[in-house]
Amino acid sequence: MISTNQFKTGMALVIEGELYILVEFEHVKPGKGAAFVRVKMRSKRTGNILQRTYDGGAKFEDAFIEKKTVQFLYRSGEEYHFMDLKSYDPLVFRADELGDSANYLTENMELRADLHGAKLVGVELPTTVTLKIADSDPGLKGDSSKSSMKPAVLESGLKINVPLFVGPGDSIKVDTRTGEYAGRA
Repeated sequence: MISTNQFKTGMALVIEGELYILVEFEHVKPGKGAAFVRVKMRSKRTGNILQRTYDGGAKFEDAFIEKKTVQFLYRSGEEYHFMDLKSYDPLVFRADELGDSANYLTENMELRADLHGAKLVGVELPTTVTLKIADSDPGLKGDSSKSSMKPAVLESGLKINVPLFVGPGDSIKVDTRTGEYAGRA
């Protein structure tokens, strides 16, 4: 158990059976009355930020987040298969557990997975990934009326806007933070 006076930004807590990450907290000691703590926390299940107020000295369950380096092996339907690079154990996660991160996975990619028990709570992707364009419209010469970008579908199924000069089969870099075109590979 952890007390409110031991809070640190980024700490993981289990509150009412759900996992939360502390985003921000403030200890308040009013002139009259008992001290309290104002907390902003992000739900790992929904991603929503909640604001709560707790009495000073309230106790919470500390959540242990295990960080593993894993390698993405392959996709089978809605399941994504990984291998723990330390123990070589197989790990299988569903697409809904990975969220938007699933759009940036390529075979043999190494990344960090955060686990709470056996449940995936987050993955840390590289800043940019290289993906091939599976389908896009041909760019028309001289067509610069629409800021010279066209829609494209990548090999992972992600749809982004790319410049007119790239086409199907080209490898491009995609920024994983914004989901936008970052350059040719």
